Amino acid sequence: MNIPAELKYTKEHEWIKVDSGTIGITDFAQDQLGDVVFIEYTAEPGEEVEAGQVIATIESVKTVSDIYAPMSGKIVSVNTSLDASPETVNSDPYGEGWLVNIEASDASQFEGLLTADTYKTQVES
Repeated sequence: MNIPAELKYTKEHEWIKVDSGTIGITDFAQDQLGDVVFIEYTAEPGEEVEAGQVIATIESVKTVSDIYAPMSGKIVSVNTSLDASPETVNSDPYGEGWLVNIEASDASQFEGLLTADTYKTQVES
């Protein structure tokens, strides 16, 4: 299981890049979902969101899952390339399979997120 050390994580299996605000789902999450077939964004660029707010839903062959904002801020962009190829979330969850980019309203929110080691412990228990 791939858990990059430079990212921060949520208990709900989202990741965020501290330097860019890019958000996606973890390798563990995409594996549990199975083949991703559709992504719907519930937050649009320019919209202010609160930490814990649903910003997207991912539909897979197994289920539909909500994706939550790991922190409060303004949505800068969404990955519209996933409209044509949602399976990219499965093949490259930490790269081209990113979902949303957010501009955090308060950088101290990063301190409340999980480190790679803490997240790894969570998913292995």
